[in-house]
Amino acid sequence: MVQLDSKAAVVDTPKPAVAYAVQEQPLGTTRHIRIVCIGAGVSGLNLIRTLRRSLTDYEVVVYEKNTDVGGTWLENRYPGCRCDVPSHSYQFSWRPKKDWPNFFSGAEEIREYLCRVCDEEGMRDSIRVLHQVTAAQWNEKDGQWELVIRNLETGEDFRDYATFLVNGSGILNDWKWPDVEGLDAFQGTLIHTARWPADFDHSGKTIAVIGNGSAGIQVLPELQPGAEKLYHIIRTPTWVLPPRIKAWEAMGQAGDVLKTIQMDEEENFSEETIAKFQSDPEFYRQFVKKVEVEVNNAFPVVLAESKIQAFARGEVTKYMTAMLHGNETLCRTLIPDFPLGCRRMTPGHGYLAALTKPNVEVRKAGIRRFIPEGIELDTGEVLKVDAIICATGFDTSFCPRFPIIGRNGNLQDQWKASTPQAYMSCAVAGLPNYFTFLGPNAPIGHGSVVTLAEHIAQYITAAIRKCQTQGIRSLAPSQAAVDDYAAHVAAFMPRTTWAARGRSWFKSGREDGPVTALHPGSRIHFFHMLAEWRGEDWELGYVPPGRFGYLGNGFSVRELEEGVDSTWYLDQ
Repeated sequence: MVQLDSKAAVVDTPKPAVAYAVQEQPLGTTRHIRIVCIGAGVSGLNLIRTLRRSLTDYEVVVYEKNTDVGGTWLENRYPGCRCDVPSHSYQFSWRPKKDWPNFFSGAEEIREYLCRVCDEEGMRDSIRVLHQVTAAQWNEKDGQWELVIRNLETGEDFRDYATFLVNGSGILNDWKWPDVEGLDAFQGTLIHTARWPADFDHSGKTIAVIGNGSAGIQVLPELQPGAEKLYHIIRTPTWVLPPRIKAWEAMGQAGDVLKTIQMDEEENFSEETIAKFQSDPEFYRQFVKKVEVEVNNAFPVVLAESKIQAFARGEVTKYMTAMLHGNETLCRTLIPDFPLGCRRMTPGHGYLAALTKPNVEVRKAGIRRFIPEGIELDTGEVLKVDAIICATGFDTSFCPRFPIIGRNGNLQDQWKASTPQAYMSCAVAGLPNYFTFLGPNAPIGHGSVVTLAEHIAQYITAAIRKCQTQGIRSLAPSQAAVDDYAAHVAAFMPRTTWAARGRSWFKSGREDGPVTALHPGSRIHFFHMLAEWRGEDWELGYVPPGRFGYLGNGFSVRELEEGVDSTWYLDQ
């Protein structure tokens, strides 16, 4: 593998060797740039589209390690996998889909939607599948990123470069096995939900499902009916939400429009409703906007000690108790004693009901080790099983999978040694011309990441355009700005239940500790925060002849380019 130097010296932005000289170009002239994006999921596709609408004189390539676009919706194909955000919120605002079959779409439907958007928008020319970025280093002298790319088909490495590097690889992407002894000792079928084998038949088998995050909650009721015996092993209880449609109909702002929607018990839309979505644009628009309002309104529930938190906790407790048929053992095991929101709140279609079935047993225990015939718990009990399903999630440490070497060394080393910190989740101190989707303290748990990606793409693209047209060679948030933002995050989080004691991937799997995975505010708060670019928070370097070289020869492209309205200001 090609190696990059993790201790490269920092070189100051080159100064012009001669006296200041006027550039013979009009104000607004663009500099040609090359943009590399990592990942062709929701974020990567959004970036391609936003760049096309906002920039000229650029080239972009998206490197995707998988065989196709889709990101997490390509990788996660376990039975029951679906989005817990309403379908009509989990779509590009610029590419509405009016024939979603279900209120909450399945993984395959979302993947097909993303592939269709990619094909119909002609994006595949910009995407290289089965290509993985394995190293990145900032070259101060040349003002660009030097990259190492691995062709996963051939195994060969090659070099590339980028004026701007954008990381759209996502947070729930790097799946992991449980950290237990004897992982290779088990002689049955071992499966991770993020690598589900298409030919696995669970019928008649004794199965252990490890984990009660969203994947465990979704896959268990799919396996229960056909399994001979099913053991569900959990460490921490979790809040399982009642059907949100009923709550929104009764109390939410979407109540009126939801009452006009026809759905069956599985929340599938009727043919009549889908036809109305397609034939009545205003009805469809109002439905989408009302659903989006409900998604946005979820934030007050996680405010600690609030009345709405107390009310919601009481209602969810009643729901879980009823679904568990009041079974004291199950209620004591499964209903948390921590507040709503400490862990991700997950709707569980059929999950609680499945736990009451005679072929299901719940074990709240740690795992001592895997053994050839199954699992030994830390209680000493041995569970003999045919298959182990690991719904054990992902590496949510934010530590990059590959070295990203900037002005201060390797980001991997920095974020292993201390809490990951980013500027408004989008950029990192010491990494010039580097942006990320859903970095530390992004609103990953606040609702649809599709809408989030649109706003982040617009923010990134605006910064890139500023560099491209104003002679900015490099930009990175200052360490002082990142420190100040981190101080705000740390001071705010105790106001929320996210910071309450309890094991959560919001805190990198710890009981206590800093909340690294969530934004300190609502979705609207995040959108508002990104609406303006704060130049005072950034360190800029310029191409020669310097800060005002971009002013050029005294003319503007607004008066010289053919077809441009040079009196636009009279229309404002």
